[in-house]
Amino acid sequence: QYKHHWFPDRPNKGSGYRCIRINHKMDPLVGQAGQRIGLSIQQLYLLLPSELTLWVDPFEVSYRIGEDGSICVLYESHPSTNGNPSVTTGNSNPAASVAQVSPMVDSHISCKEELLVLGRTSPAKPYMMTVSS
Repeated sequence: QYKHHWFPDRPNKGSGYRCIRINHKMDPLVGQAGQRIGLSIQQLYLLLPSELTLWVDPFEVSYRIGEDGSICVLYESHPSTNGNPSVTTGNSNPAASVAQVSPMVDSHISCKEELLVLGRTSPAKPYMMTVSS
């Protein structure tokens, strides 16, 4: 799905192609991933929120639960000069990420950045997203 849409030097470019959504309808990519680990579509609907947006960008994976939910960073790394990215996971400050990304040469604003700039927030929902290796 990301072939021809992955630009580490311009992370916002192609972001619309890398956005995975569940909006009362399962994204086929999520369904395929669930089936690979032995989960049925019905089980996925029970396990995942009915509205979930997942942004998979170079150096960052973030998500939002619900249409008005806060955007949370699930995985973050920073390019380094030695070729090995430095990695952080968990709750980082999404607003700080936007401040770091905005000055880039790429003048296109991503869907995620637009929502962060608008300042959409809502109370936390009882879901936990984790990263496993």
